[in-house]
Amino acid sequence: MTDKIHIDRAHLHQVYRQMLRIRRFEAKCVELYQSQKIRGFLHLYDGEEAVAVGVMAALEERDTVLATYREHGQALARGVPMGALMAEMLGKLEGSCRGRGGSMHIFDRERRFFGGNAIVGGGLPLAVGMALADQQLRPGAVTACFFGEGAVAEGAFHESMNLAALWQLPVLFVCENNRYAMGVPLEDAESQPDVYRKAEAYRMASAPVDAMDPIEMEAAARHAVAHIRSGHGPYFLECRTYRFRAHSMFDTQAYRSREEVDAWRQRDPIERLRVWMVDNHRLSPGESAAIDASIRTEIDAAVAFAEVGTLEPLDELERFVLMDSVVQERGALEPPA
Repeated sequence: MTDKIHIDRAHLHQVYRQMLRIRRFEAKCVELYQSQKIRGFLHLYDGEEAVAVGVMAALEERDTVLATYREHGQALARGVPMGALMAEMLGKLEGSCRGRGGSMHIFDRERRFFGGNAIVGGGLPLAVGMALADQQLRPGAVTACFFGEGAVAEGAFHESMNLAALWQLPVLFVCENNRYAMGVPLEDAESQPDVYRKAEAYRMASAPVDAMDPIEMEAAARHAVAHIRSGHGPYFLECRTYRFRAHSMFDTQAYRSREEVDAWRQRDPIERLRVWMVDNHRLSPGESAAIDASIRTEIDAAVAFAEVGTLEPLDELERFVLMDSVVQERGALEPPA
């Protein structure tokens, strides 16, 4: 943890709380998954929390966020209520998407959080389109698009980089490089493993960042967003991070050793920040305990809210499926506000 960047005590506490909140939330999701209350796939963010928290700290309410299927952390950091998020995980009507999205498709229109996208690289062209609309209709707004390093092998990645650079769109590309995509070492999949250099090839401003350092991560995100808002075009951040857990709950992790995971755990961004704050007299044991207790209380309340939630009635399952039903709901073919 660098001591060259000075951030006030309250903000440091907020960064620490947000990261720990994500970690604790997902640990509870594992319990609920193992008890079969959460179904389908579950992709965890354990180890990558500093990326979401750092980027969201640099964004404003008017900005847009697109994420991958590993999006619980981004959703929480963006401000999606934990109760609504947990209800969505359990497939309940009270969820942020009426229980229809589940773990991989979290949306929250009010907070301009548009997925949750199960297609690798699928959010990239969407981000370009949204940024183009903002350039024309909402000057000053930024679109942040999260994706993993596995997405850089997709054609949509290169098409999106090219258009964003050509049109100087206000996009922050956030590559969460956790080294293995689904299960192949980056060095075995890409002839150029320095992912940020792929953006350089499109004459786009780019930089690598140690995403296991929360302060460095936030500083890099703020610099990138300031670059974009100043009208200098898109920016690409290669956030070098590591997922401590498997790719999904069905992953045997045969591609990496336990010793490697343990070595990376020594760089845990949450513990790294906690130790730094304690050593520099910015966090007391009592404050740390109070933060943890408040998070656990919030999680217990979210689980209770979700578990007493309701399943969508069978006679409403066709709503929002066909365009006719959407038109009938709205009464007109008007785009969303």
